[in-house]
Amino acid sequence: MIEIEHVSKNFGEKVVLKDVNATIQDSEVFAIIGPSGSGKSTLLRMINLLETPDGGRIIVDGTDIHAERRRTLEIRRMMAMVFQKPAAFNESVYDNIAIGLRMRHVPEREIREKIADALEVIGLSGYEKRRAKTLSGGEMQRVALARALVTDPTVLLMDEPTANLDPLATATIEELVLRINRDFGQTVVISTHDMLQGQRLAHRIGVLMDGVFSQVGTPREVFALPKNKHVARFVGIENIVSGRIARTSEGVAEIESDGVIIRAVTPLPAGTNVCACIKPEDITLHLVDGSQISARNVLDGTVARMTAFGPLTRLSVECGIPFSVLITWKSAEEMGIAEGSRVRISFKASAVHVVKDAEV
Repeated sequence: MIEIEHVSKNFGEKVVLKDVNATIQDSEVFAIIGPSGSGKSTLLRMINLLETPDGGRIIVDGTDIHAERRRTLEIRRMMAMVFQKPAAFNESVYDNIAIGLRMRHVPEREIREKIADALEVIGLSGYEKRRAKTLSGGEMQRVALARALVTDPTVLLMDEPTANLDPLATATIEELVLRINRDFGQTVVISTHDMLQGQRLAHRIGVLMDGVFSQVGTPREVFALPKNKHVARFVGIENIVSGRIARTSEGVAEIESDGVIIRAVTPLPAGTNVCACIKPEDITLHLVDGSQISARNVLDGTVARMTAFGPLTRLSVECGIPFSVLITWKSAEEMGIAEGSRVRISFKASAVHVVKDAEV
């Protein structure tokens, strides 16, 4: 549906996008994640013809949209965009949703039918006469989504649509996005700084960093198999250990880092500078009691810090190098874990994701 080819964009001397490439498939939800200021909104605005690229092409349904100036209106009508802060006209909910249809000169009878259907989809049936400005933030965002949907867009663009909403309103919007994609087959491109939202919604994710897509893949590929340590750090892998492969045997490497040996499954040869990425949830915590542990990686350490992490407790365990470990509150209490406790951590060699460290 959308092909992005070598797209670049500068604002004065600031390079925002320098070589962005991606293919977005028909009927998929594609999430763009990345740090603040990475150009997520700029890329969406260029797809929506609100900004012009300085280089490269954006092709939507076979049309180079920035080269076909005579077809700008036709192309814009293929798309609808929902912004982070929805615009609310000082009118009724009905009139707010109807604006795009009236600009297209759709008959009022058809407008009424479309709005009734859209309000049912977003769960606001009966709100037609309510003043839009009296709605909550979540309700107003649902109205903005309805305003986009009634125009029957081929592509729905969403720029951080839940950034200003509470968790309950966010969950409602997310459910609507999934339902719209499932029931109507619309291609959805959503930018978000909420990585878990990208996991929940997207068929594929593009990680926008330093002006390019550092990685494009399924949620599992991006979050479990990041291509480099920068992506790994951004997607929340807290344990990223830089070292060198000292030796290998039967596909298992021994990575040395500050005197600590980490064993990992990797095809990379000895002598390679690497980063070993281990997710906190893949590490098991044990008491130092002599019990047998089958994992290839077993390290003794001291709990340096304990912090609450939702229903879990995050431990920082100093093993010569620090490791972040997640356990439940109940487990910490039952094991008698406290700051200063001597503990043992373990993790499988297959749980270590190894990438080359180009910066060493």
